Amino acid sequence: MMAEKMKNKAEEQSVKYLSGVKKQDSSIDMVNSPIHYNKAGIETIDALEAMLVDGFDYYLQGNIVKYLWRFRYKNGIEDLKKAQWYLNKLIEVYDDKS
Repeated sequence: MMAEKMKNKAEEQSVKYLSGVKKQDSSIDMVNSPIHYNKAGIETIDALEAMLVDGFDYYLQGNIVKYLWRFRYKNGIEDLKKAQWYLNKLIEVYDDKS
């Protein structure tokens, strides 16, 4: 029963996304600089990198998986671009380590 409810919710979200219900202001870049992740001039990603130090790469990997996992059911191409952003950041982190 629970699995069926989850499937129905995923289908409902997919229909909403595909029908254009979730359109956003096209001038806001929700991938590279969403406004809700920059308060008082501090990017959340920078604060996380400072806090997590050696665990930061695992945080990035987790976000890559999250956005790849949900893209079909939530934000489509936007989630794929977010996964790509986190992958690029992970590559940058490892380039800096070498």
